[in-house]
Amino acid sequence: MNAPTTDQLPVAVIGAGPVGLAAAAHLVERGLEPLVLEAGPSAGSAVRDWAHVRLFSSWAEITDPAAEKLLAPTGWTRPDGAAYPTGGDWAEHYLQPLADILGDRVRYGTTVTGVARAGRDRMVDADRDEQPFTVHIRTADGREERLTARAVIDASGTWAVPGPMGADGLPALGERSAADQISYRVPDLRDPAVRARYAGKRTAVIGSGASAFTALAHLADLAEDEPGTHTVWVLRRGISANTYGGGEADQLPARGALGLRAKAAVEAGHAGAVTGFRTQAVERAGDKLTLVAEDGRRLDPVDEIIVLTGFRPDLAFLSEVRLGLDERLQAPTALAPLIDPNVHSCGTVYPHGVNELSHPEQGVYLVGMKSYGRAPTFLALTGYEQVRSIAAAIAGDREAAERVELTLPETGVCGGAGLYDDPAAAQSTDSGGCCAAPATLQIGTGAPTTSAGC
Repeated sequence: MNAPTTDQLPVAVIGAGPVGLAAAAHLVERGLEPLVLEAGPSAGSAVRDWAHVRLFSSWAEITDPAAEKLLAPTGWTRPDGAAYPTGGDWAEHYLQPLADILGDRVRYGTTVTGVARAGRDRMVDADRDEQPFTVHIRTADGREERLTARAVIDASGTWAVPGPMGADGLPALGERSAADQISYRVPDLRDPAVRARYAGKRTAVIGSGASAFTALAHLADLAEDEPGTHTVWVLRRGISANTYGGGEADQLPARGALGLRAKAAVEAGHAGAVTGFRTQAVERAGDKLTLVAEDGRRLDPVDEIIVLTGFRPDLAFLSEVRLGLDERLQAPTALAPLIDPNVHSCGTVYPHGVNELSHPEQGVYLVGMKSYGRAPTFLALTGYEQVRSIAAAIAGDREAAERVELTLPETGVCGGAGLYDDPAAAQSTDSGGCCAAPATLQIGTGAPTTSAGC
């Protein structure tokens, strides 16, 4: 029997989060065969890790048109477009039904360990672009396999690689040894065991994004019920007019409200801010932890530390393909200046597609949260537009691939997790959420990879 030609092979999609599943839907719409490889046991495994968090994007902003077309024949209808779902709602009412429709095209418990060109390491030029991709995987029972694909869409997100507390981007001295008292996620205080961990305790929250806002708000609520609960908010910069985001001017009202909740926590005395503190070490004395800054300052001891300093892409399994990445953001070179968080919020990111997401290795694409590298300015709608463009390009429809149209809400700091408020409150301005998936994640996303799965 003759081996299939490259264009008869499936497109490997890494991650069954929001953007990975949207990629599969667009490929199916184009008559192409996707093979979605998900490390977790279900769709949106990373999203389920932050099931307690409410997004600050509404249902209307987090479902993909091609995915909705696939779901429609099953009787599925999108939930109220004005409502703000939790991560758990997103996974249960959208991601899992979408994965179920895709059926055998989605493989769970499948971890991608490497991607390469068949018979070619990254140094070999000869006939490189004519070779299919080999995707090395490890199954849940430990078996190793090798699959073949015509293209690879990596939507694995960044959830699995949270940033450390060290101001130099590396773990602080003592951070690893104090791991049992350090968390890198927004705590679910509805869980009795988690609640007991922070109730009546002194907790340091390190970070200045929406995820840190969420933790501050959650812990402030806990302080109302549990005397002795206090938060030390550790920021590398000072507090300015922009520290709490867009506030009432934010075009995503729930995101603006999140910053205002964090501000209220500080003003009420439930949290005290320490500014200009660049962590160098954490010292342990008994069951207490002391943070030490690069300038020698030492904070009063705390019981717990929550580190919410963003996430990073895992690029290790892509080491044998030729990626073109920005040296700072670890995002595709052409995309990086469009998403630089020093310049952009999620609403000012220029709409983009296959042109900005291409690499020297033709047929490999990083999408969703992973395409943004270390930048937190990602929105789910952006990821859906990315994969629409890429699917068109793989199908040979260049005109459609380059026709990228997307209008995004402006203002405010993008990225981060939200509050698990009452759904009715979430539809007012008293809610939190995320751009795509929490950027303590993520988002998306596939794991915050998350793979937050975005």
